[in-house]
Amino acid sequence: MDFEAAAEALRANIEKVIDGKPDVVETAIVVFLAEGHLLIEDVPGVGKTVLAKALAKSSGCAVRRIQFTPDLLPSDITGVSVFVPSTREFEFKPGAVFANIVIGDEINRASPKTQSALLEAMEERQVTVDGTTYELGSPFTVVATQNPFEMEGTYALPEAQRDRFMARIRMGYPDAGAELDMVRGRDSSNPLDTLTSVVTIETVQQMIAAARAVHVSLAVEQYAVAIAQATRTHPDLRLGASPRATLQLVRAAKARAAIRGRDYVLPDDLDALALVVLPHRLVAHRGAAGAEDIVASIIAHTPVPAEVPRGAQPA
Repeated sequence: MDFEAAAEALRANIEKVIDGKPDVVETAIVVFLAEGHLLIEDVPGVGKTVLAKALAKSSGCAVRRIQFTPDLLPSDITGVSVFVPSTREFEFKPGAVFANIVIGDEINRASPKTQSALLEAMEERQVTVDGTTYELGSPFTVVATQNPFEMEGTYALPEAQRDRFMARIRMGYPDAGAELDMVRGRDSSNPLDTLTSVVTIETVQQMIAAARAVHVSLAVEQYAVAIAQATRTHPDLRLGASPRATLQLVRAAKARAAIRGRDYVLPDDLDALALVVLPHRLVAHRGAAGAEDIVASIIAHTPVPAEVPRGAQPA
């Protein structure tokens, strides 16, 4: 398996339907190969669901989509035990979470009780129904979309659920050129309809294993911990980054390094990903700067390991 070639094939395939957003596409691939979960937040109509579907269709994995609505029940997600009269036994009917990629569309339109049904699956990759635990397959990634919480009919995700998402990204509006290309090229057809997988599920599993094996030096690990520790003591933050956030920052950095053809992590990888891995987990005091600005300031003021300067090749 050529990791770089497979990652580039994924990127090129997704960019057939996502115009002018290379950083967003790369982050989605990084999270996928790091076995994390991705939260895509933005206003309606900017391509959140399209990105999730493009990643799913490109990877050759089993995909299930859940449209979150106020009347969605937890059992619709996890599954339910049904009594079968012919056998006089209960039979488990798997819910939509039993797939390699689960697309949770507009996740914050469901009630908090239904949202919480995903917590066990996202963290432990298993589901417990009526006292019985069912393992989920590998890979397993939740790609959830949400509208800004101040929009009508939305429920803010609780801190515990936000912390399970490895990264949060915002699509943003396309620039004029990319939007013009969409208008001209998608008037009569949707390129998502013709998108096919460019890697197999076996290749994805090999890529995940290769990303996990990327080397992280002690100095870089200490740098990641220093960034996380700084969020817990920052005067403008009421809630800092959890230890889970530190682990996921390093895991995502390993996948980013692998995509870029390295078998080691640089501080640059942590810097690039901290702005999508940390802010959604933080809670700032009222009137303080935004979480993104605070994280950017922390990165700027955290000493870089002398053993591995930014952009340098290890000896």
